[in-house]
Amino acid sequence: MTHLLPRNKKLLSFLTRHHPILKTLLQHPPPISHYATQSSKFPEYEMPTVTWGVIQGKKEKLVNRVKVCDHLQTLGVITDELETIELPSTLDVISERLEFLHKLGLTIDDVNEYPLMLGCSVRKNLIPVLAYLEKIGISRSKLGEFVKNYPQVLHASVVVELAPVVKFLRGLDVEKQDLGYVLMKYPELLGFKLEGTMSTSVAYLVSIGVSPRDIGPMVTQYPYLLGMRVGTMIKPLVDYLISIGLPKKIVARMLEKRAYVIGYSLEETVKPNVECLISFGVRREMLPLVIAQYPQILGLPVKAKMSTQQYFFSLKLKVDPEGFARVVEKMPQVVSLKQNVIMKPVEFLLGRGFRVEDVARMVVRCPQILCSRVELMKNGYYFYKTEMGRPMKELVEYPEYFTYGLESRIKPRYQKLQGKGIRSSLNWFLNCSDQRFEERLEGNFIDVDSEGPVFDMGGKLDMPGDGGGEVVSDEDDDESDDDEVLYRRTLTL
Repeated sequence: MTHLLPRNKKLLSFLTRHHPILKTLLQHPPPISHYATQSSKFPEYEMPTVTWGVIQGKKEKLVNRVKVCDHLQTLGVITDELETIELPSTLDVISERLEFLHKLGLTIDDVNEYPLMLGCSVRKNLIPVLAYLEKIGISRSKLGEFVKNYPQVLHASVVVELAPVVKFLRGLDVEKQDLGYVLMKYPELLGFKLEGTMSTSVAYLVSIGVSPRDIGPMVTQYPYLLGMRVGTMIKPLVDYLISIGLPKKIVARMLEKRAYVIGYSLEETVKPNVECLISFGVRREMLPLVIAQYPQILGLPVKAKMSTQQYFFSLKLKVDPEGFARVVEKMPQVVSLKQNVIMKPVEFLLGRGFRVEDVARMVVRCPQILCSRVELMKNGYYFYKTEMGRPMKELVEYPEYFTYGLESRIKPRYQKLQGKGIRSSLNWFLNCSDQRFEERLEGNFIDVDSEGPVFDMGGKLDMPGDGGGEVVSDEDDDESDDDEVLYRRTLTL
């Protein structure tokens, strides 16, 4: 070390003269390795080794973890699943998380359902996620319920995972005000990948004829369709419905209006229900019309409902099993009608002097009278007896009379007939459009009565007696698509 001493000899002599220890060190310097190898007399002042801090940190973390787990166990939290996640190092932090979850509405039982939520930071996870959920339409009062149903959302990144899913839903035309409803109904959507099941299910529905603009309303009504696999769930159901006679476009229109049909199990519900309908006498060629009118019948406990209603019709209405099958073909909703609702119009007819056998005939011919309001039936019947003065036999032959509006159709048309001096059947002047009725009034002939719409498998829905298979519709429509015709006539009961 002598080469480091100052060259100024005066300074050196001054230092050696006043500091004898320094003089000794300069004259006899110790070897350099002395300070590197010998230990100090005071161990607490030793220089730490490279691994000392890490070893002490691990021990400290282990001790703190044990304390935290013991604290959670005293509160009733099951800590078995917490071994794989990093927990807070202090009791204050874990207590803060538990208190936050408690204010949200979650109990210890809810935490035990998904203990991993204790690994979420209040500031980094809980607050940003919950604030975003509230922003997109989930009310603050329902946030706790949402987290109970889908606690995994607390681990999600708002920017990377949640926001892209919400943007995808908006791109499907899900209304902004419906986002909260959709996600409350099916919160797992927030965990789906955009390029996965959601995209493929939408693409397939569009490929079978579902209008892209109707995807949004379908998702709002039944968001679970975005989580259903095409190859194992959606396509087999669609293929089966087509195989029993429903045109593909009718299936598409049906799914647009009744998206929940997609959720019916093909093997456990749909096929058994179709076979059940056949076993009760519904003709195979009428199945498409039955399903198109009442798609819900595919998911109901059909066997139980059909058995109950068939027995009721036989006992109270004297309708035999074959007649009941015809009723189901014309109005499949009858399987879900309450018996007290059915009896009100029946009791009205019986009270007006119709025989039980006549009421049975009327029900088989036009089961829609079972859904008619008694007050309206009274008005129609009163006009029929006092103004028209016709025999009751005509009502037995044409019970559809009770399904028309008195002020909107029956009375104005009858008055026009009176003005022209024309005498016709009820069927002739009621069962046609306004345009056809005017044409009949202007003509010098009376064409044959129409029997109502008839559906032939694979063919048009024709109106007999209306010439050339012209479709009678309440709205002008230039489309000649056969499937659209069937849809309009069968799905608007």
